[in-house]
Amino acid sequence: MQSGRKNERVTINKEFESFDQFMSEYVTNLSRTGAFIRTSTPLPVGTEVDLRFTVVLEGVETIEGIGEVVRIETNPPGMGVAFKKLNHYSLQLIEKLLTQNKGEA
Repeated sequence: MQSGRKNERVTINKEFESFDQFMSEYVTNLSRTGAFIRTSTPLPVGTEVDLRFTVVLEGVETIEGIGEVVRIETNPPGMGVAFKKLNHYSLQLIEKLLTQNKGEA
């Protein structure tokens, strides 16, 4: 009865001190389908992760959901995570961030 896949997910919880910090670190690597997470210790491809990003906009906002590591990069070091499930509010926040960033380009 070996399933070959772990049932437990790894939690990735990242807090940003400001909207600008979030924008500079993640929005260039954020899309509606996933995000690139900078880390010197990436997880193996196929690992499911619980995502929780907290950022200060007008107040403290949280993007949360479930993702899966789909690629590993070395320059800069990190991992590409595809979103598998995000709550409705998180989807709205991502849309707002992408729209706001586009307007500043």
